Amino acid sequence: MTTPSPRRRTVAVVLAGGTGQRVGLAIPKQLLKIAGKSILEHTLCIFENSPSVDEIIVLMTADHTAEAERIVAAAGFEKVSRVLPGGSTRSETTSIAIRHVSEGLAEGEDVSLLFHDAVRPLLSQRVVKECVEALERYQAVDVAIPSADTIIVTRTHGIDGEFITEVPDRSRLRRGQTPQGFHLSTIRRAYERALADPSFEATDDCSVVIKYLPDVPVHVVMGDEYNMKVTQPVDVFIADKLFQLASSTAPSPAGEESYREALTGRTVLVFGGSYGIGADIARLAEGHGATVYALGRSTTGTHVENPEHIEAALATAYAETGRIDYVINTAGVLRTGRLADTDGDAIREATEVNYVAPVNIARSSYKYLAETHGQLLLFTSSSYTRGRSEYSLYSSTKAAVVNLTQALAEEWAEDGVRVNCVNPERTATPMRTAAFGQEPAGTLLSSETVARSALDVLLSGMTGHVIDVRQQNPASAKSGFDQAIASVLSRQETQEL
Repeated sequence: MTTPSPRRRTVAVVLAGGTGQRVGLAIPKQLLKIAGKSILEHTLCIFENSPSVDEIIVLMTADHTAEAERIVAAAGFEKVSRVLPGGSTRSETTSIAIRHVSEGLAEGEDVSLLFHDAVRPLLSQRVVKECVEALERYQAVDVAIPSADTIIVTRTHGIDGEFITEVPDRSRLRRGQTPQGFHLSTIRRAYERALADPSFEATDDCSVVIKYLPDVPVHVVMGDEYNMKVTQPVDVFIADKLFQLASSTAPSPAGEESYREALTGRTVLVFGGSYGIGADIARLAEGHGATVYALGRSTTGTHVENPEHIEAALATAYAETGRIDYVINTAGVLRTGRLADTDGDAIREATEVNYVAPVNIARSSYKYLAETHGQLLLFTSSSYTRGRSEYSLYSSTKAAVVNLTQALAEEWAEDGVRVNCVNPERTATPMRTAAFGQEPAGTLLSSETVARSALDVLLSGMTGHVIDVRQQNPASAKSGFDQAIASVLSRQETQEL
């Protein structure tokens, strides 16, 4: 029996040499922030989290390498080995990367290179994995998707403008994306020939291989519609909205031993801990060794809309245990109905409990969590992505909590405080039963399932994420962006909390 050869080492080369002129910015577009992080950081996260990628090199606009280095250091990317100044053209930048990777190799050693545009921050893990797998069989790989638009060829006739000269068969046309992948030896050989050609011009690397190594086939991996390139001002808006919609999935369950190891000796405060999800989080955390303060109107007389109650609860827990590690807020009220028919008391209650309370909990918790490098965990609702008739107060306050989460995660990152937000699918809680009555068995998540996912988030290294908790079904295998689009469409027909 033959022993399978080890997988070739894979280096992701993130090309971040753009200047942002087409977007109309004074800074490179890869440094623009969307969904709480720079575009560059979003892109680096993809390769940092990919099991298929071993190393990352960043080729940055020469005047902004220091800023890229700060992003890498602040995010703690372990796979990023170097941030290098890029060239004045795409081909120059690729040549710099080829030389750098080649210098660190033993004679005869080869690696796989993935060249990816830094301004494509929505690349899926599926595409990364399939590109790396394809490079085990082929020397060159491109990523492309079919064109939904008719493509035309035009010719300019002086001052009369453009006229169509040809309409190619759309069935054979594809829109190219990145990454583009190569064996280092292959792309190096292609560029050696290209640079010896005085008329050499190229805007991507596959075209260099096709022209100068015509005998090397370039395999095509199916891309994603979401793998868009942020080039025009409208792209910034679209990318930001997609990130807002595409929540993260809950991390893998930590397991009983991991729970006990992480929670023993820790102090956990749960606002809204009288019943439902909050009560289950408190019970589970206490069962794994944490000192838990379950706070609620009906049990401890704690009203989250009262800042003095929040301050007192935190101060008491700190005085008794000497630390606060996790602060969780599950408190909320659901009031439905037409806004014009809603009285001032109901508006104040919804706003104060669903939004002002999380703000005050965050303000009061900060100094304690900064001391322990702890985490604030908030809760939203799946209705946050789209306001619906008769849910104006609930949907808008839950959307505000998501924005609060993303802003605080960025604001508190330097202090080591993580902030996340759990977004459960429809869940069997007393609040939901009061609003909708008894519903068919099996159609709702259990509050304990959501509570366990909340503990998994607490024990993870995540920050700034909206974490979906959904019933396990075939749809859960979809990408985050597929789920986002499907969820938006389904919420036009179903009522979700």
